[in-house]
Amino acid sequence: MSSIDPFDPKDRQVVIPAKDERADPPYLQGERAMLESFLEWHRETLAFKCAGLDTAQLRERAVPPSTLSLLGLVRHMADVERFWFRVVLDGQDATAHYWSEKSPDGDFDEVDTADAEASVATWREEVALARQLAEARGLDDTGTRRGEPVPLRWIYIHMVEEYARHNGHADLLRERIDGAKGE
Repeated sequence: MSSIDPFDPKDRQVVIPAKDERADPPYLQGERAMLESFLEWHRETLAFKCAGLDTAQLRERAVPPSTLSLLGLVRHMADVERFWFRVVLDGQDATAHYWSEKSPDGDFDEVDTADAEASVATWREEVALARQLAEARGLDDTGTRRGEPVPLRWIYIHMVEEYARHNGHADLLRERIDGAKGE
């Protein structure tokens, strides 16, 4: 496999346009709307943290020996969305996109030659599928993980927590790449 060439236009393309389209979750709303608003805000935050960066910047690692990168976070969250909504909630037999038993951290470790545009598209597709699967269910409807029932409400809360934690990583990665700060 080839290495990154900073002079190759494919490695320098901007994958997500630099535009903040996030809307703060409203203060007064029902439980489901609130959970969905916070999850959407966090999804949009990850996209915003990647906005305006080219492929090489998205692949840039945080601090050696860590393999953490913005592209790795996007790939990781694609698999997290897939797992919680398609596998747990909907009972699908959907294997991960980026990690496996052979490469349990493939979402983070294998970004040096990863197609950033395709990875972002995969993440966006998984988010769209997650929305679709959740829309048809109530907060108390359950899926199954490790033989235990898992309600959609729990999945929403877990997803907000998962994005919030990784968006903190994304804040630091983005600041290191180009000095950009902010929520």
